[in-house]
Amino acid sequence: MITTSRLILRPWKEEDAPVLYELAKDPDVGPAAGWPAHQDEKESLTIIRTVFSGPENYAVCLKENNQPIGAISLMPSRNDHVYPEGECEIGFWIGKPYWGHGYVVEASKALLGHGFEDLGMKTIWCGHYVRNAKSARAQQKIGFVFDHRVNHMPVPLLNEYRDEIINRMTIGDWKKCKEQKDQAV
Repeated sequence: MITTSRLILRPWKEEDAPVLYELAKDPDVGPAAGWPAHQDEKESLTIIRTVFSGPENYAVCLKENNQPIGAISLMPSRNDHVYPEGECEIGFWIGKPYWGHGYVVEASKALLGHGFEDLGMKTIWCGHYVRNAKSARAQQKIGFVFDHRVNHMPVPLLNEYRDEIINRMTIGDWKKCKEQKDQAV
């Protein structure tokens, strides 16, 4: 479990399925991130038991009630790409009722700290589809920097192709962000 001033990042529980469904059924959430909107609670429960059951997968919860508002994870692979040792990808989404409150940035910075400081990562990658302006802005606020663009990237869960921006943060970038934050305080 990882905590911030407003959030708890904790493992998903089966009893979170109804809340997950309410958040993930919104067509503005999943498709922007590359996965289809959930069709029912049973599908959400299956996602909790499979996709969200691996290591470093967390429910992003409000500290005040421990209720999930989204998901975040560190992933050692993506589609067919396996990252080298010391590298991984961060992925996140927040339910639409919670957009615009800085929760993605807060949760991401906490998980990045865990990745760099506890897991010994050297580089953490993060991508967004070209048309996903919200994710692009969040990644910029977090401190990710542009690395490259991939055109016609497969989006297997939606059976389509999209252009994607791939950003990165190195351990050096992370340390600079922390130093700037410490100097600002």
